[in-house]
Amino acid sequence: MSDAARYEGWVSAFSCSTDFEADLVRDRLDEAGVSAIVLTQRDHSFNLNVGDLSPVHVMVPPSHADKAAEVLGENPLTDAELEEAAMSADVMAPDAHDPTSEARLDSGIEEISLDVPDEDPAEDE
Repeated sequence: MSDAARYEGWVSAFSCSTDFEADLVRDRLDEAGVSAIVLTQRDHSFNLNVGDLSPVHVMVPPSHADKAAEVLGENPLTDAELEEAAMSADVMAPDAHDPTSEARLDSGIEEISLDVPDEDPAEDE
């Protein structure tokens, strides 16, 4: 894992060119108890998904890198598995996760609040 991409203290356990594939890998790691988030660097406005023009990484904390490699090495995703998952996906299905769970999966933190912050009580005095 020493050659893996690093970003803000996380290391890349897997890279691909589609968000869909990265989400499947993240879910597999999550089921194995490995904390993981997806870092997409794709330019979604052009919908590019070709090699270095659209890197998508599944990032894990450095302390989980070996476990992630073990989990992904034991049972790697196959093209047939990816095709089956894509073809069976129901685009009209309700979200699989509530907003709090989705925020944790996408960002690695428990909740992202978009509320206006409370005013600092020290300023009121």
